[in-house]
Amino acid sequence: MRTNIVLIDFESVQPESLAALEREHFKVIVFVGASQAKVPIEIATALQRMGSNAEYVKISGNGKNALDFHICFYIGQLVAQDPAAYFHVISKDGGFDPLIQHLKSKKIFCARSSSIDDIPLVKASNKRSPSERAQMFIEKLRQPRVSRPRAIKTLSSAIAAYFQKQITDAEIEAVIAAMQKSGFISVADSKVSYTTEG
Repeated sequence: MRTNIVLIDFESVQPESLAALEREHFKVIVFVGASQAKVPIEIATALQRMGSNAEYVKISGNGKNALDFHICFYIGQLVAQDPAAYFHVISKDGGFDPLIQHLKSKKIFCARSSSIDDIPLVKASNKRSPSERAQMFIEKLRQPRVSRPRAIKTLSSAIAAYFQKQITDAEIEAVIAAMQKSGFISVADSKVSYTTEG
């Protein structure tokens, strides 16, 4: 699958979660402004979980469009390394649009979205069947150093976070039912056990 490189303008957009991007074909770069002193713990831990597929760039100076120019520079570098990648600029700043049109004219895949949820691949994953969503979440739980919820309540919260709180309680229940049907988990008295711990 084509690599999707997501460049987040953290001055413009502060996503609550990066869970939808914690997949093999995504790479994430978060650009943090010089005057932004803090990054939420949820974002920091998500970047750590993604390992070499994620990084952040702290802008060292202030100035009009300073962060935007950094994003443009990185796109240029990354296009040289992987011209077939799809670049997603997450920003509410329409100033990126002329650059994106120019990149498209050069046959470089690029789009700007105001939210991670607006990325086409993320939208598509949010429309999947319960069994497809269950399989996606099972793959996440099989990753090294990922903790496995031991109670229905925490499992439900983890599923909701993974799908960026874009699915209903009924859809979460359907995912849990699909996980049980697959034999990956069993549930008794609101406690969750896993058929394999590996």
